[in-house]
Amino acid sequence: MWQRLSFRTQLFLPLGLSFLAALAMGGVLLKTFATGQLADENEPGRRSTRTVAVALNNALGASDHPRTILDAFVRSLDSSSDIQFRPIEAGPAPSVKDGLRNLHGVPQWFVELIVIPDMDAASPVIIDGRRVGDIVFVPDLSADLFEKWIGFLALTSLIAILTVLTGTIAYLFAESALRPLQKLGAGLTRMRCGDYAMPIPVAGPPEIRQSCEEANALATTLARLSQDNRDLLHRLVSLQDDERRDLARELHDELGPLLFGIRASTIALADASPQAGNLGNSVQEVMRSVEALQQTNRRILDRLRPLYIEQLGLETTVQTLLQNFRRQAPHIGLTATIDPALNEIDGPLAQTVYRLIQEALTNVLRHANAGNAHVQATVAGEALVIEISDDGGGFPESNVFGRGLTGMHERVRALSGSLSLLRADERTYVRCLLPVNATQEEPPQS
Repeated sequence: MWQRLSFRTQLFLPLGLSFLAALAMGGVLLKTFATGQLADENEPGRRSTRTVAVALNNALGASDHPRTILDAFVRSLDSSSDIQFRPIEAGPAPSVKDGLRNLHGVPQWFVELIVIPDMDAASPVIIDGRRVGDIVFVPDLSADLFEKWIGFLALTSLIAILTVLTGTIAYLFAESALRPLQKLGAGLTRMRCGDYAMPIPVAGPPEIRQSCEEANALATTLARLSQDNRDLLHRLVSLQDDERRDLARELHDELGPLLFGIRASTIALADASPQAGNLGNSVQEVMRSVEALQQTNRRILDRLRPLYIEQLGLETTVQTLLQNFRRQAPHIGLTATIDPALNEIDGPLAQTVYRLIQEALTNVLRHANAGNAHVQATVAGEALVIEISDDGGGFPESNVFGRGLTGMHERVRALSGSLSLLRADERTYVRCLLPVNATQEEPPQS
């Protein structure tokens, strides 16, 4: 649970809890020590009450007119004094706690928080052996409680100020520490996505600065390795194209004449032999086989090296590929959006575009069980966008890229492009993004 909280929350939550704990501790200390303090502060008044009662009783006992002396004593008492005379007919003296209601400026919960000690003191006044009243001590605790309330407010304000000050410092520190960490995280995210060009700003405490410098060094290494990997893939693709070209030349120069010779000999044999019987049927079978081999040879040559790209341009070659697909799969409704600007593309980039569309359509024909498909190849600024979609059954979760698309993925990576396969709206999409200014020549041999 704690690990899921943000850094700021982990930083400020203990500060808030410390503030509440300090308030609670202040309340406990106030409740603990205020009672004894109030009792100690008013103990001299209680002793004075008993002393005054003893002196008054002695004076009344020695006087011939005790009532006159008592009246004179009562008149001498100040109404605001804590020591008062209460006649017996007035009933029992009020408790100290009874006078603690509605204190001006002191909330009632604060009064109830403090345990008021029992400070009542009553000493009887005797005249002629009969109790006529009491000398009572009823202190006014309003000033004491207000003083303690002011002290509690001062303590709370001090704690609040310290908490706010500490929180502000912690917030500024967290901001100064988190900003470089956020930039470091954003830089690592860019690195994970393959973007090594933008360096991570080096800022913050020394530990974070060191981490940023290490991340930048890692980005430099990864950029170099990525470039080496692209160069290697480019060389591999170039070698594959060279092998395809050599194989296509061998098939064209060697197998083509042989098939033509077999066909010519078969025609000569048919002309020299009677057109009846088993021999005539065998000749026709040989002719059909030779024609099938020639068609197969031409199809293999087209797959190995589409010569039309160099002669007619990429856009025309792609249109020819689409026409061949329509003839081969008339049950699939194929639509296309082909940009005429594709004719300006040549070299490995044109070969990659042709191979990608060819491989994607082959997968649609063999595996998709689709009813319609769409091919889009457009030039948008400095990027070449290719998308082949179909309404077939899609691809298995565990095998996104097959062998053919894996080879295409390597070709695309060699040209610093991206290739993705996704399923959306019950359609399967093969999407490719290639830079138009991708390297058209082989990288230098190391």
